[in-house]
Amino acid sequence: MAKPNQKTQSSAKKDEIFSKKNYMLTGIAALVLCIGFILMYSKPGNDIYSFRKITLAPIVVLLGFAIGGYAIFYREKETTED
Repeated sequence: MAKPNQKTQSSAKKDEIFSKKNYMLTGIAALVLCIGFILMYSKPGNDIYSFRKITLAPIVVLLGFAIGGYAIFYREKETTED
């Protein structure tokens, strides 16, 4: 019978798609997005043309999406040992 394929811990770590830092950045992106949408919130009858709602909140939301994109494509630098 063939032996089962045993992976070392270092090779098993390379098989992971996202690292801990990717998940942390994704969580930060979700938090920034929530803050942006909270800034956009307006009770009925309030001024909908304030600086906070038409300028600041969309910038914060776009920043959250940018952080999310960075979190997806982020890859830790691999160290080569000789």
